[in-house]
Amino acid sequence: MVHMVFHISMLKKCMGDPSLIIPTEDISINDSLSYEEIPIQILDRQVRKLRTKEVASVKVLWRNQIVEEATWEAEEDMKKRYPHLFEFGEIPDQCTYSLFSTF
Repeated sequence: MVHMVFHISMLKKCMGDPSLIIPTEDISINDSLSYEEIPIQILDRQVRKLRTKEVASVKVLWRNQIVEEATWEAEEDMKKRYPHLFEFGEIPDQCTYSLFSTF
């Protein structure tokens, strides 16, 4: 059995960044101490061409995240789960990428 001993001198003071603090009253935390992230905007759209099909993705901005942390998600899944994001036609113009093209 290993015993861990920490001395006060081993602990360092941590200075937090107040801009990264998320008010807990804005987030519904469940019993397992997790929460569901809510998408608020579609930032971009792209279509990747594979050999036999095309795969559409959308770049999603999530609540309590900054633009740099937006994620690419499957467009079909997002339309099923969050149809309201696609109602007003506000998705940016489509970008098409081919995985087999030469640059």
